Amino acid sequence: MSRQPVLFISHGAPTFALNPGQLGPRLTAVGKQLPRPQAILIVSPHWMTRGVRVATSAAPQTVHDFGGFDPELYTLQYPAPGHPALARRAIDLLRAAGWPAEAQEGQGLDHGAWVPLRFLYPQADVPVFQVSLPAGLTPAQAYALGQALRPLRDEGVMVVGSGSLTHNLQEFRMDDGGVQAEYAREFAAWVRQTVEARDDARLLTTLDAAPHARRAHPTAEHFLPLLVAAGAASEDTAVETLEGGITYGVLAMDSYLFGAKAQARAPA
Repeated sequence: MSRQPVLFISHGAPTFALNPGQLGPRLTAVGKQLPRPQAILIVSPHWMTRGVRVATSAAPQTVHDFGGFDPELYTLQYPAPGHPALARRAIDLLRAAGWPAEAQEGQGLDHGAWVPLRFLYPQADVPVFQVSLPAGLTPAQAYALGQALRPLRDEGVMVVGSGSLTHNLQEFRMDDGGVQAEYAREFAAWVRQTVEARDDARLLTTLDAAPHARRAHPTAEHFLPLLVAAGAASEDTAVETLEGGITYGVLAMDSYLFGAKAQARAPA
């Protein structure tokens, strides 16, 4: 079985589910080109817990964990099956690495999981299970969490960190008039240069060293899934940027594919 790749996906606002923008078609292209995984393990900041929890449901529900958006969003479903056996394998690996992980039956897929996955695998026919993002993680701990999960890639599991390359909701503009915040562009460019160089040591300093880091991320939880992904891909040199532009003026949507050479571009 070939090693599965790793993805970091910027999932943006819940409206990404209805408005694919630049990134949606690129994710669909990735799903068509990459080796089909046995399951997807996804980490999202919308399921944060004390300690690590792993969802073991055989049929996770689609969770609409947001309010005030287009009513159509609340009708969308992503009925992918879970994979209890591989979820328990993840628990074993985490415990072996010193993380006191616990199973959580009945946990559904939050919008940080199902919204991007509906572009990556639109048929919802690849099993999915979530690993929670422990509250209070440091960047180094988030990276180590990804490293603990890395062996699953050789067992048919695609590891996905779902977050947001920038995430300042106080500056969110529903009608942005096409104007993109300069600070978001500069921060995204710094991260892209760092990721493409596979300079993980520099990446770990992002929230302290990158330009406008605290404005791009007033809190860290939407950036940490990138570090989880980088940790899971720490042995890989291949990386491809999936350009996503900037939505709502401030949400940078660039995403990264590690450990594969898929030409993840939208069809002409």
